[in-house]
Amino acid sequence: MELFDVYKMMPIALAYAKGYHVYDTQGREYLDFYGGHAVISIGHSHPHYIAALTRQLHSIGYYSNAVDFPLRNQLAEKLGELAGYEGYSLFLCNSGAEAMENALKLASFHTGKKKVVAFKGGFHGRTSAAVSITDNASIQAPINEGAGVVFLEPEREELLEEALSAGDVCAVVIEGIRGVGGIYVPSAAFLKSIKELCRKWEVAFICDEIQSGYGRTGKFFAHQHAGVAPDLITIAKGMGNGFPVGGVLIHPKFKASYGLLGTTFGGNPLACAASLAVLEVLEKEALINNAAAMGNYLKEQLKTIPEIVDITGEGLMLGISFAGSVKPIQQALTEEARVLTGSSALPNQIRLLPPLTIGKTAIDVFISKLKGVLAGVEA
Repeated sequence: MELFDVYKMMPIALAYAKGYHVYDTQGREYLDFYGGHAVISIGHSHPHYIAALTRQLHSIGYYSNAVDFPLRNQLAEKLGELAGYEGYSLFLCNSGAEAMENALKLASFHTGKKKVVAFKGGFHGRTSAAVSITDNASIQAPINEGAGVVFLEPEREELLEEALSAGDVCAVVIEGIRGVGGIYVPSAAFLKSIKELCRKWEVAFICDEIQSGYGRTGKFFAHQHAGVAPDLITIAKGMGNGFPVGGVLIHPKFKASYGLLGTTFGGNPLACAASLAVLEVLEKEALINNAAAMGNYLKEQLKTIPEIVDITGEGLMLGISFAGSVKPIQQALTEEARVLTGSSALPNQIRLLPPLTIGKTAIDVFISKLKGVLAGVEA
């Protein structure tokens, strides 16, 4: 049997990883400025993370959500404390797409409505409801068509109010910072308008923090730069540092009832151990502050490169744009400079999503390698 060939593969095969480096099967070292789609928040093979998972494996690896498990409650308490959402509740699941799926269901259950407003360029997952609100027709199967989604241009409050005034919308969904569709930071004014209009028209405000959350932007969540509090917040990626886990932070106005939501593996002991370890490392090593400081330092160094025409994003979630296609640049970065970076839907943009443990020395190495690659590509 062969693997179902649906991924565009990088020209490397990895064997192990440590800190902000990964190593291929031939032992060659690569600087990781992509973090595996922003998943690696506390660095590869962090000793505290490994110890936590190892302890849990020696204790209990899995049991049903129908029994109490203290670590699950500890995770919810710690997450609420560090994120500043103590008054919210937490539903645990397995991925970002599943988190979005459940957030949309909660919004629809709560309002009794089924239409959703999403924004052009957004990406929210590949499960049925999540992909229907993703602005990419190429990944929507026929079964996803006609799902009652309105796609709007961001920063257009008048269009949003017009859509909500029809009275049939259950939720407005936006990414804290757009990732896959090209790094875009919603203005604080626009996020505040979404909050106000959702309150006015009794619509749920869902913020997708799957890629932009967990300290990556220098705040626990990207929307906190704007000082707003969404009704539902979806999380995953950096939450487990590689262990599959996701969740929804839920405003207390959403009432739980038995059987309303469910998942077999969500909140399992191993996922909770991994997630709690991530929070502990974020706190102990002040990695959210580090993301802010190193993001600023990285921006300063990037501004010294004349070929870069634009820099967008916050903290360690940055997009660097060039005049033309970045394909030859990324190919040379991977194959010659041994640096891993990410792409986006914008053909001229590279996404930078390094582990939050990154420091000035590694950033200086990256800048030097990028300058060398650009000189070679131009030549």
